Amino acid sequence: MAISYPRTRQRRWQAAAAAATVAGTLMLAACGASGSSSALAPITPATPHELPGLPGTSASPSVLPTAMPSGMTGMTSTAPPGATAATPVAADAVTIRNFAFGPQVVTVKPGVTVHWTNRDSEAHTVTSDAGAFNSPVLQPGASFSFTFTKPGTYSYHCSIHPFMTGKVVVS
Repeated sequence: MAISYPRTRQRRWQAAAAAATVAGTLMLAACGASGSSSALAPITPATPHELPGLPGTSASPSVLPTAMPSGMTGMTSTAPPGATAATPVAADAVTIRNFAFGPQVVTVKPGVTVHWTNRDSEAHTVTSDAGAFNSPVLQPGASFSFTFTKPGTYSYHCSIHPFMTGKVVVS
């Protein structure tokens, strides 16, 4: 007994199968494989050097680099000298630079307007974790402002790069 699927479902499966075939062909071409099967061919290193930290070597293992989003090389802190990332700074201006809000924590009085300016090469947002404020996408050079009327701690992030976080403490 054959199962009959709606025509759109069949088309999706056919498209997925075709995409998988093309991807496999491209992978084989990129690996330099010929028409014969090379899946079982032995893999040998390009150079005769042994890797540090593996059996048969006396060298220490090397530290692996940490993956960072593109454009983050040469990051520098935007916090004032001597300030740690969590140290509140009395300010009403935050600069977005090198995929970070600087200063990361600002303290203001109720009624003060905080201004964020994107000085980065990528677009960012200023998005309240609790929904109190939400900027549009800020292209490089663009700004966003919000007036804080009630005391409290307002945590925020960039919705494009969620690892970018900051706080406004209103007291």
